[in-house]
Amino acid sequence: MTAGLFVLGAGALPATRKGLSGGEATVGATSRQAFGQPIPCLSSPQQTQFFVGNSFFNRNWVVAPSSTQARDGLGPLFNARSCSTCHRLDGRGRPPDPPGEPMVSMLLRLSIPGHDPRTGVVPEPRYGDQLNGLAIPGVEPEGRVTITYEEIAGQFAGGEPYHLRRPTYTIGDLRYGPLHPEVGLSPRTAPFMIGLGLLEAIPERALLALADPEDRDGDGISGRPNRVWDWTQQRQVVGRFGWKANQPTVAQQTTGAFLGDIGITSALFPRENCTAVQASCTAAPTGGQPEISPELLAQVIFYSRTLAVPARRDVDHVAVQRGEELFAQTQCGKCHIPTLRTGPVDGLPTLSHQTIHPYTDLLLHDMGAGLSDGRSDFDATGREWRTPPLWGIGLVVKVNGHTNFLHDGRARNLAEAVLWHGGEAETAREHFRHLPRPDRDALIRFLESL
Repeated sequence: MTAGLFVLGAGALPATRKGLSGGEATVGATSRQAFGQPIPCLSSPQQTQFFVGNSFFNRNWVVAPSSTQARDGLGPLFNARSCSTCHRLDGRGRPPDPPGEPMVSMLLRLSIPGHDPRTGVVPEPRYGDQLNGLAIPGVEPEGRVTITYEEIAGQFAGGEPYHLRRPTYTIGDLRYGPLHPEVGLSPRTAPFMIGLGLLEAIPERALLALADPEDRDGDGISGRPNRVWDWTQQRQVVGRFGWKANQPTVAQQTTGAFLGDIGITSALFPRENCTAVQASCTAAPTGGQPEISPELLAQVIFYSRTLAVPARRDVDHVAVQRGEELFAQTQCGKCHIPTLRTGPVDGLPTLSHQTIHPYTDLLLHDMGAGLSDGRSDFDATGREWRTPPLWGIGLVVKVNGHTNFLHDGRARNLAEAVLWHGGEAETAREHFRHLPRPDRDALIRFLESL
């Protein structure tokens, strides 16, 4: 991506504060580059950081040894050659389509029963904590995932039919022996990158104030924080990133993805992601120790923290306003909290003390048996998922060319995503299912404005 692309589609901002989803960190971008814009008011040195970080976010890593020493060290096992392979145009990933194609912007987490206070899970002994479908020459990839779908019929209260699809995951071509008989699988599509610095800037006490693990107010919603390990602070903190809120900071999320997805070591995670039985992986050449320098890693982290949030669109449209009313009436806003406030962020006033509208509480909620992956992750159970932010969701089709939603992309549109909600969200789902068609369309129209 070149610097010039960052101005494409950057139109006028909405006249009302309601449209400024990221507060002062909002941009009026609506093109395919809408998720790749820097927050306003970066200083000249910060703009340089942003563009250098963008370059290393988008460029492919290569096999070591190489003359391109700043970008060598790919693998030995990996799922992607760059960050943007999964987060294409800083947007959302999707499952393979057609189902037989390789996973590109999606991965499969692995674990066995047990708990480790620092990693949150016990990795599968032969294959680690995620399946890597690619490898450098001389090393065998771990395996290949195939997805099949079962169609599930349902109907709205008025009799109109709908169909959902339930995925099943099969792992074949296992190169390092059989999986543990009690292995747990958790598919994850790549989430979009916008607004991460704003979400990181929400004070922990604000998230804890939203939690109600015992449902003391009796509204059926009992969100709770995931307590995760912060490898920099060497202590447990509240998680806020990832589908299970299993990462505490943008820095740790980024560094962990470099290792798990691309096979790039860092000062924080200096060991290659090879297990004891993967001798060829262990013996493979590396790109140095660590493979990404602290300076370059800091640029990518800065880039990830300073991606702006696109402004809402059509906020004064009658259908959008009606949909916003219904969003509240159906109790969707109980978990997808519309408005939060950030705290101070050193050196980045555009992220500091902002009133933002991410539509999330960053807490774990029981989403029912239908969405359970049967696999714990720190304090999160198999049925619990972090409330994903909704800002920018209406631009996914333009940026990424698809409308696949939920953690595994099973929902083919926003209505299917709502209909998969269960557990604490069952009441909201049933409200939606009982709405007449015009009201359902209005609610979806509101989501598409975000």
